[in-house]
Amino acid sequence: MTIHEAQQKLLFRLYHIYDNNEAAAITNLIMEKLVGWNKIDRIMNKRVPLSRPQIELFEKYSKELSTHRPVQYVLHEAWFCNISLYVDENVLIPRPETEELVDWIMKDAGLSLQETTLNGHGSPLTVLDVGTGSGCISIALKKKLNQLTVYACDVSEKALDVAKRNALLNNTDIKFLQLDFLNIELRNELPSCNIIVSNPPYIPWSNRSAIDANVVNFEPHHALFVNDDDALVFYHALADFALKKLLPHGAIYAELHEDLSSNVKKLFLQKGFSEAVIRNDMYGKRRMLKATMLP
Repeated sequence: MTIHEAQQKLLFRLYHIYDNNEAAAITNLIMEKLVGWNKIDRIMNKRVPLSRPQIELFEKYSKELSTHRPVQYVLHEAWFCNISLYVDENVLIPRPETEELVDWIMKDAGLSLQETTLNGHGSPLTVLDVGTGSGCISIALKKKLNQLTVYACDVSEKALDVAKRNALLNNTDIKFLQLDFLNIELRNELPSCNIIVSNPPYIPWSNRSAIDANVVNFEPHHALFVNDDDALVFYHALADFALKKLLPHGAIYAELHEDLSSNVKKLFLQKGFSEAVIRNDMYGKRRMLKATMLP
């Protein structure tokens, strides 16, 4: 089987699962991983036959993809803010929309770091990433702004194993903590910080039927869904924690469900925050919040 034949075979299989553009994108990722050549090089060498080990790996990848398993889990690799991360079913797959949240923080923190008095005392800024999962947010922030002191917590020990692996792979010093953030006593042991960031579970359980099969069947439910009768539970916890632990001039950033964005903004304002700003993502959806308090 040649490179071209393998590529066409996989492409036709994926057309039955994904739309044409997504099928092509997944095929490109698989073939590049398989032969180590980019798209142009593969076209120029399309008649080169695959080796026996490559054919076996190709069949393995194809079989897993046919079950709707996300390509990131098949390859155990995802890219986030130009950083390569290991991922498996213990963590959510990093999304491009979350990169926009990180970019917002980077710009704000970068401006703060340029000031002569960073947080009023001249000490480095401290960041807390709540529900870190793969560690994508923490690692991206630390890679970009090495001066930051970064803490990251998650309820899942297996997720933290993935995050620690990624921090090591990317040579980033992050302090990881395992705890249930909804437990008031445990979260109050976390340090005070200038920036709190979180991409918490926010999809109401009743909405799961509208979620793609490759998400519902493979990504961790505890990181995706919340009970219908308490859909804002994590935002209540984040706001209450911030009222106690957020340092002067600090801010909290969070990803949102667009249908609940107005309710989340209202929650923060009712809790006593002086400002809560909603931003749209690249698709025009209200998906990000920044909340601040007057010092």
